[in-house]
Amino acid sequence: MAYNGFGTLDRREFLAKAGSAGAALALTLGMTDPVPAQGQSASTISLPPLPYAQDALAPAISGNTMSFHYGKHHQAYVNNTVKMVTGTELEKATLEEIIKKTAGRADQASLFNNAAQVFNHTFYWHSMKPGGGGEPNGKIAQKISESFGSYQKFVEAFSGAAASQFGSGWAWLVQDGGRLQVVKTSNAETPITTSAKPLITIDVWEHAYYLDYMNRRADYIKAFIEKLLNWDFAEKNLL
Repeated sequence: MAYNGFGTLDRREFLAKAGSAGAALALTLGMTDPVPAQGQSASTISLPPLPYAQDALAPAISGNTMSFHYGKHHQAYVNNTVKMVTGTELEKATLEEIIKKTAGRADQASLFNNAAQVFNHTFYWHSMKPGGGGEPNGKIAQKISESFGSYQKFVEAFSGAAASQFGSGWAWLVQDGGRLQVVKTSNAETPITTSAKPLITIDVWEHAYYLDYMNRRADYIKAFIEKLLNWDFAEKNLL
């Protein structure tokens, strides 16, 4: 299952200079990590803090990659979103409201792309943790077994989705109804515009891994699953 995207952003936008970071971004992430209360309006959106030090995921993801990916790419999406909603009817909307109200609208494609990438990247940072990865325990392990048959079957499905995403995009573990599924989305597309609830995600845009892995996307995916995947976060997101 895959969702259609709206096209890529200009690479120069991705490398735009980071602005100053203020209060953290409000997202409905279903977690107990330090994320602000829900309902923050777009007029106060700013770059959210990482849940760990910038070099804490090394060597799986280097501090150098994080400095560009978080400090420049993610910051640029925040800056662009705030700029585009300022003075519009969406200025007081929450981030998720902006995403849902602009999804599928050709005249709002740029705003959707930037706002959805703010959400997707924040979700991605929390989908990882130092010392993560490996087989889960608890309720999420039970749901994995029920939905995929085994942890290894999940790994095959998740790795396959991430590796086979053509061009830029994301692979997700989502909950839709009572079962878990693996889906992939193109460019900035996100499951929150559907009935599915995201549990974890991996970013497979080249800027997420190219400085560390060059064209070896499969090695990056393997490192994410075996060394970084934050099962605690996934379980907190279960309905």
